[in-house]
Amino acid sequence: MKAEPAKILPIYEARVERASEVARAILAGFDRHYRLFREAAREAKRLFETSDWAAMRELARARITMYDRRVQESVDAVLARFPEAETEESLWPAIKLAYIPLLHDHRQPELAETFFNSVACQVLHRRYYRNEFIFWRPAVATEHLEGDEPAYRSYYPRKGGSGLRATLKRILRDFDLRLPYENLHRDLRNVVHALRAKFPRPTRARPSLQIQVLGSPLFRNKGAYIVGKATNGHVELPFAVPVLQSERRELYLDTLLTGEDELLVLFSFARAYFFVDMEVPAAYVSFLRLLMPRKPRAEMYMAVGLHKQGKTVFYRDLHYHLNHSSDNFITAPGIKGMVMLVFTLPSFLYVFKVIRDHFAPPKDIDRATVLQKYQLVKFHDRVGRLADTLEYSLVALPIERFDPELLEELKREAASNIEIEGDRIVLKHVYIERRMQPLNLYLEEGQQDGDWQRLEHALFEYGDAIKDLAGANIFPGDMLLKNFGVTRHERIVFYDYDEISYMTDCNFRSIPQPRSYEDELAAEPYYSVGPNDVFPEQFASFLVSDPRAREVFLRRHADLMTPEFWQRKQARIRAGEQEDVFPYPESMRFRR
Repeated sequence: MKAEPAKILPIYEARVERASEVARAILAGFDRHYRLFREAAREAKRLFETSDWAAMRELARARITMYDRRVQESVDAVLARFPEAETEESLWPAIKLAYIPLLHDHRQPELAETFFNSVACQVLHRRYYRNEFIFWRPAVATEHLEGDEPAYRSYYPRKGGSGLRATLKRILRDFDLRLPYENLHRDLRNVVHALRAKFPRPTRARPSLQIQVLGSPLFRNKGAYIVGKATNGHVELPFAVPVLQSERRELYLDTLLTGEDELLVLFSFARAYFFVDMEVPAAYVSFLRLLMPRKPRAEMYMAVGLHKQGKTVFYRDLHYHLNHSSDNFITAPGIKGMVMLVFTLPSFLYVFKVIRDHFAPPKDIDRATVLQKYQLVKFHDRVGRLADTLEYSLVALPIERFDPELLEELKREAASNIEIEGDRIVLKHVYIERRMQPLNLYLEEGQQDGDWQRLEHALFEYGDAIKDLAGANIFPGDMLLKNFGVTRHERIVFYDYDEISYMTDCNFRSIPQPRSYEDELAAEPYYSVGPNDVFPEQFASFLVSDPRAREVFLRRHADLMTPEFWQRKQARIRAGEQEDVFPYPESMRFRR
């Protein structure tokens, strides 16, 4: 017997209204999150102007947890008001349909969709992770989205005969950094000379001459960055100008970064996220990708502090790539790690890292410690030397795309971390990082080719990476060549985190003199060794094994083999000093 339409309609209307209320509650949670996100960017500007670098570091750490806190608040609020959302999973398609119209004229629709997914995925079972229930595909286009103010400002040096230097001065004034300049006349002259040198000669100002800059500066560590592009005729020049502070808290322009490659290093996946106040993040990301078209959109979102949106875009890119490729996942090149099982898709730019079930000796850690070490890196300033990591749970991939040997290794070595569901393998927990060439393989290739200039650069960079990390209060622990990678810009980055620790937790010691001939011959150390003791004199014997390469390495970095080097770094850290680590060579800096 069929139910009467008159009885069904009120039930249906009540269900639609309930779905709409849940949708509005989720969007209210997102709006609160993004309001706090923008407030953090404004606070970063204030901290820059007051030179409060310790507070800037704390703000950066706090912002990383901000998203998860707001998601949990929204989940709790939804389940408190609508407990049926947890039991009636069939309600969620209606919630999603009610959510979409709310994003009409919204300034951050793609972020709001991701927030919806985060809330829904905490409530729903994984079998509902499909487009009917969540935003597997975006529902709102953002290509031409604009806010009340444009994402970037345009300046015309020819207009009114103002000239290039006056235009640059106006750009700086519009950013309203509330500190005096050390010598603005000198800095503008430096920028103008550097800018003119980048355009082919003879250079003539075309009617199209203009400078476009993002509407908000980007803040990170102790610097503010003005990012934009200069256009003259058919020539376009992406650029960034770092604004730093002197010891007297006076501003100065440190250099002019130009071209995609120099900006890619500035926006590297091995650096901390920027603070930037964006009304329409999609417009900022679109502008930045005009300057750096080779940088994936996912990484661009992460660079401006929207790491959860970056994860969403990355996950979509991964599955899109799987649909348009045919190669298999294979074990990543290099020496196998004792903690992580690492594999890659050769046609894709990333590696996938799954924690093994058991760690072979001499590794003496557990899974919880490994998770804690990776969390440490996520919250720390990566100073261009630590690879950013995307952490995922319940990643389903087509099992047919796994090399049989790799699949067997996963079943044998990481059985507790995988599940086979039909034609899919589900990775319960996985870290994903940019793929780099292991430094040991890079050096072997250089030795085979006899390219000692390339080897010298890599070995010097290797030592510089260790020193940069030490200055940032990071002791890598296992500093073997195999645990460092070489980026496409030939920078050395550390990526093996299971033995990482804070410099201030280490005790750097000299090896005591042997007391007797028997001490010298003893197989075991004749001196006491505490759990946090480190003996830098031992580094030379295992960091670089090849004698000729070791000689090159020690030419610049012999100080790494002394406890005094490490103790001096510790003293500076404990004194509250934050070392300057520039995303460009010292040679590029303007003379002051």
